[in-house]
Amino acid sequence: MPTVDNKLVEFPLPESHRSRILGKLRYWWCWFAAGSMLLVLGIPSLLFLWIINRKIWLYPLALFGARTWLKACGARVKVSGHENLDPDTAYVFAVNHRSYLDTASLFAYTGRRIGLVAKKELLNVPVLGQGMSFVNIIAIDRSNPDNARASMEKAREVMDSGYSFGVFVEGTRAMPGELLPFKKGAFHLAIQTNADIVPVAIKNTDVMMGKRTGLAYSGVIEMVLLPPVSVKTRSGAVTPLELLLETRAAIVEELSKD
Repeated sequence: MPTVDNKLVEFPLPESHRSRILGKLRYWWCWFAAGSMLLVLGIPSLLFLWIINRKIWLYPLALFGARTWLKACGARVKVSGHENLDPDTAYVFAVNHRSYLDTASLFAYTGRRIGLVAKKELLNVPVLGQGMSFVNIIAIDRSNPDNARASMEKAREVMDSGYSFGVFVEGTRAMPGELLPFKKGAFHLAIQTNADIVPVAIKNTDVMMGKRTGLAYSGVIEMVLLPPVSVKTRSGAVTPLELLLETRAAIVEELSKD
């Protein structure tokens, strides 16, 4: 395993000869598809479930929406590593983040009910912002420490109810080929909930829909669920920084295999 600190890591990108015109058309098609699903399915569902006070019933529809949107974008998701996880155990999933495709992939393909931490800006997206709380997606304002702590406390309550929780530990999308320094929130959450951490390496999404590219291409998203980093057996004897560095080393090693 390579020696790892919590600094920017850059990985080589494959050379692409795909059409930029087609990439731009697919990019806008992806957002048209997302908007259409929110309009046709999201609004009626939110209103109905709010009226009958059954918000969590939105979860199956959200799963369907995430998978359908990925397909509409030409993305297939290949998941490996389910054998590393106990199906009856709640985990903190610590994930690298290079694309909007990552969120739908993590939400839909971990194989378990999962809450997510998302950027506060998503609250301003019509329908999506209103529906986030229905399925335990928590907006976090990293510019306000008090609000960020309150968001992580809400995440702890979600985990106490039996959900796993996914955190994009870089705090924002990285540029294609990059891994940014990790934030410590997910590792504090793991210690507070005595939950083991699953490092998750998501590959190829930066090539398919990278940050600031304005392009989208079809392809296969590879999501690797790596062996858990133990917290339960070390409770009280491990620091967030130690967990961060162990998790980061596992993700860097997996991303280096490309």
